[in-house]
Order: sequence, then C-alpha cells, then structure tokens
Amino acid sequence: MLRVVRQQCFCVTSRKASYQRGFFTLPNFSPFSDEPPATQTYHERKIFPHGRRDLYNLIADVGSYPSFVPYCTGSRILERRVGQDGVVTMDAELMVGFFAFKESYVSRVTCRPYESVQAEASTSTPLFKTLQTVWRFQPASSTSPHPSSGPPLHGEVRTSVAADSHSPDAGPTLVTLDIAFAFENPLHSALSAKFFGKVSTLMVQAFEERCLAVYGSGTK
Repeated sequence: MLRVVRQQCFCVTSRKASYQRGFFTLPNFSPFSDEPPATQTYHERKIFPHGRRDLYNLIADVGSYPSFVPYCTGSRILERRVGQDGVVTMDAELMVGFFAFKESYVSRVTCRPYESVQAEASTSTPLFKTLQTVWRFQPASSTSPHPSSGPPLHGEVRTSVAADSHSPDAGPTLVTLDIAFAFENPLHSALSAKFFGKVSTLMVQAFEERCLAVYGSGTK
C-alpha cells in the first residue's frame, strides 16, 4: 500500500526579484505601484514506494514535462552542463498554458542526483515576478512518522533510515515539493491565488500517475 502524508501551507512574505516575461499584462494601479509583490509558497509531501534514483530520473527529465506536468505544453533544453561534482545544470525553455494564458520562459534547472531538482525562472514575465519549484527526495521508513501539518521542513526530514546508508535504488522515498511565486501585478495575485493554490497538489498527483505509468505500483 502507498502511504500518503501531505501538507499544504500558504505563506505571504515580501520579496524583491528581477524576473520579467509572462501571460498578459494589465496596468499597474497606483495604490499598489510602490508595494513589493507578495510571494506565495506551497508545500506538499508524499511517500512513494520507489527508490530515489527512479523518482529523481522522472523529474530530471525536463523534456518529458509536457507528458505529465499540469499546464506545461512544451519544453526544450537550450543548454546542459555537468559539473565535476555530478550536478547537472540546464537552461530550459518551458511553455505553459491555462485558461486564456499562454507563455514561455527560460528556467535554470539544477539537478543534484537522487537528492533534488530545482527550477527557477531566469527570464522575466509580465505575470510572474518570481517562480521557483524544488523537488526533494529523501529516504523514508514505512514505519516512521512524518508530520502532516506545520511549516515546510526546509529539506530536513527525520526518518528512521540514515540517508548516507540508504541505497538510491531502495524505497520507500519521501518526496517533497515546494513552490514559490510572486505575481508582477497585485490584481493578478488577487484573481489567481485560489487557482494557483491547487497547482502544487495537482503536480504531486500528476507525478504519482507518471510513476505508476513508468514503474508500476512499486509494491509486490
């Protein structure tokens, strides 16, 4: 059986960034013109029966995103680099579309094998001031408790299995997803906050379906 523990939280903080491009542009309203954008954050977690290697490989395959990532209509790798430490860095153009919105932007994707995949918009958009997603993969025990409420764990999740002694091919694995974004225009934030609040949940559900399609249930 797949053991599910999920947390979603909503936070608003002030943050300045330097990103540009987006979906459509509405005029800034003077009452908001001097206010910094509010950064919205969402956190999800779920335990999968698969090993970290398999789960990491799915998320690191940026070219396959249109097959399972919600609202991603296209992707292409512009440049790929591998460091001496094995960390893979990519510049990828992602195309997204939902409702009347259609946009493409370049994202810097940093892949740390079997540990994490981080994507951060490196070109700016009229819709988003900032846009960042981070997937993390950590060894889990099927019997150890995992909190299902409270603030994000900032990459620190305690389990009964030591990470340095846990093979990347062995499951189960605790997968966490953190999304942080700020709209360029306050009106976009007000109109779209509820919609984007569901995106993190949809992404984890889509990832689970992708795992089932590629690797099966992972149980015997």
